[in-house]
Amino acid sequence: MIGSFGEKPDPAVVRMIHREAHFRGGNTVRDIVIGMSDGLTVPFALAAGVSGAVAQSRIVLTAGLAEVVAGAIAMGLGGYLASRGDAEHYASELARERREVEEYGENEAREVEELFAAYGVTAAEVAPIVGAFRRNHEAWVDFMMRFELGLERPEPGRAFRSAAAIGGSYVVGGFFPLVPYMIFENVRQALLVSAVVTLGALFTFGWLKARVTGAPSVRGAIQTTIVGALAAGAAFGLAHLFA
Repeated sequence: MIGSFGEKPDPAVVRMIHREAHFRGGNTVRDIVIGMSDGLTVPFALAAGVSGAVAQSRIVLTAGLAEVVAGAIAMGLGGYLASRGDAEHYASELARERREVEEYGENEAREVEELFAAYGVTAAEVAPIVGAFRRNHEAWVDFMMRFELGLERPEPGRAFRSAAAIGGSYVVGGFFPLVPYMIFENVRQALLVSAVVTLGALFTFGWLKARVTGAPSVRGAIQTTIVGALAAGAAFGLAHLFA
């Protein structure tokens, strides 16, 4: 029980009642969102564009599968290189910050005071913290990396996981607009079914993405669907115009 009027509530009970619902999906969720969004949109736009220029579903399917493979490799490689670049940048800044703490401790101490001053904490109040940092340089370096430079320590193996998440989700998303071309011979019929399936998948994916990130669900679903529809419509119109 929290307690009757005037009694101090049990801290354990208060912690159970107050649970903050912050999004902690992490980088993997972001990678899946990137891969799935492009996987649904780009092959759909390509298939729609090719459908406006050819009359055989087999040609559209071949072009679409080639794009899915190439796109997954390119997106996965891009994610890998981006993560490797982040890790190399962090290592470089970490070495520099360690050197500055060792060689220019007074300057770093003033920087700590300036960081806290932005939150209204006085130099006298910061003095015990600086003293603790002087006894623990690794903690000092970690603090400066986070709050001065805004850098988080990269997760081990992050580059490979990023490549796999982006590339794999791109492939999964890319099959939605192409499956109808595996079933229907008539291009127009396959295109119509592909549009229905892909726009439905985009709406569902946008809704789920918004739910995970805490954004308004309906707005997220509609925005994702509109982007996919515009991309496909533009590709189809250009291909039909120059066919």
